[in-house]
Amino acid sequence: MNKTLFVAIICVALFSCNDDKSEVAPPVESEKTLKLDTLYSELFEAGKFNGNVLIAENGEVIFEKSFGLADEAAKRKLNPESIFELASVSKQFTAMGIVQLAKQNKLQYEDSLSQYIPELSHYKGITIAHLLVHTSGLPDYMDLAEEHWDSTKIATNEDMIKLFQIQKPPVLFSPNEAYAYSNTGYMLLGTIIERVSGKSFGEFLKENIFAPLGMNNTLVYRRRYAPRKIDNYASAYLYSDQHGRKMLPDSMASQSYVIYLDGIVGDGMVNSTVGDLLKWDRALYTNKLVNEMDKQAIFRSYYTADSSQTDYGFGWDIGSLKVYGKVVEHSGGWAGYYTHIERHLDNDKTIIVLQNNMMEETTMPLKNTRRILYDIPVEKPIALDSAILKSYEGIYVNSKGKERKIFYKEGKLYYPARPETNVELIPVSQVKFILEGFRPEVSFTFQMDQNDQVTGCRVQQPEQGVDRTMARKE
Repeated sequence: MNKTLFVAIICVALFSCNDDKSEVAPPVESEKTLKLDTLYSELFEAGKFNGNVLIAENGEVIFEKSFGLADEAAKRKLNPESIFELASVSKQFTAMGIVQLAKQNKLQYEDSLSQYIPELSHYKGITIAHLLVHTSGLPDYMDLAEEHWDSTKIATNEDMIKLFQIQKPPVLFSPNEAYAYSNTGYMLLGTIIERVSGKSFGEFLKENIFAPLGMNNTLVYRRRYAPRKIDNYASAYLYSDQHGRKMLPDSMASQSYVIYLDGIVGDGMVNSTVGDLLKWDRALYTNKLVNEMDKQAIFRSYYTADSSQTDYGFGWDIGSLKVYGKVVEHSGGWAGYYTHIERHLDNDKTIIVLQNNMMEETTMPLKNTRRILYDIPVEKPIALDSAILKSYEGIYVNSKGKERKIFYKEGKLYYPARPETNVELIPVSQVKFILEGFRPEVSFTFQMDQNDQVTGCRVQQPEQGVDRTMARKE
């Protein structure tokens, strides 16, 4: 805006006001803000969303809103300062703790696991770097606990390490042979932070990350292992088929693991707000915590021994898309919480979503949120005539000769996405469908010949580089 025009606008604003009656007009909401409000409000009304959302561009919040209740029994509503358990979004803080210890020359990424946890010296060749990027090959501690842990007791990191020491479960693969997402690796990183720093995991993160960044509503909190009152806490809920209503997971027998694993840190247990996570996001564009070289290590994909990409950095999923540029993100799901943070590094856009309901219908509308941010039309489910749906039935063959049968049943189209599991194909246009429940999203676009006969379908999952065509078998 030029200076003369700016002064003119200010003068008009000042002299058009009546001294006694005028009110300042509210700011005009942008088109993006209105679209985001519509997107999340519709999902909330449909029972598919319950939580807080914050969307920013260049650090400026363009949409922030709370939907639903923080406490079902008390009917207490969520608000922007409500505190949520982050689940696996916690991993980025664990990774940052390791990076800071490396900067303090208290450890190195290539140090062996056994140097800090000698109880596990029988696992040869595993380094801190392998733990950070999920290439250690260690089996999941949750499976081990389910089989061998006394579920009447709440386990800690030390308990799980002792269990690994005693049971010695075999590795899934040799270090760096493959990528396999590992809660065990981050649990062990949490322990390494404690042993190297001489402080609890929570104390270390508070002193080195949360306090310096003014993240005053962020903490490590294990509400069953070390209960205390947290003001403005968002309780999380699951749906109980047995009782026909939302319930706290603590009162559901099928969810007992959330109690006996509550003492474990590193892979989870950081709690925060959307506002504090924006402070975290903004700090990562500066050198307040780490320098540019550190950030290059954090926000890049690593390689396994066969040169396959992990698409994972230090506590972040790493992706690059033509439209959005480089994107780093992480999701979390645990005990009724469903969380996500996403940073578009090339375009400085931030998506933070914290939900405290995890129902069958619950959705994380990331695709349409991104579309709104980049002025791309939003895709919504539509209703199609049964005749159109039935026209897509048939056997489809991929390039390797593998066959899949798409079929119609009771007004819906289905695809056998998993063994013995048929997943609904949800129409978003007359020819394009979304595979229900898959993240990142998988789309099926049916292809026609000049006579409008179906010849095949194009299957895409851009975030994972999937783009292939299946031919319809005659």
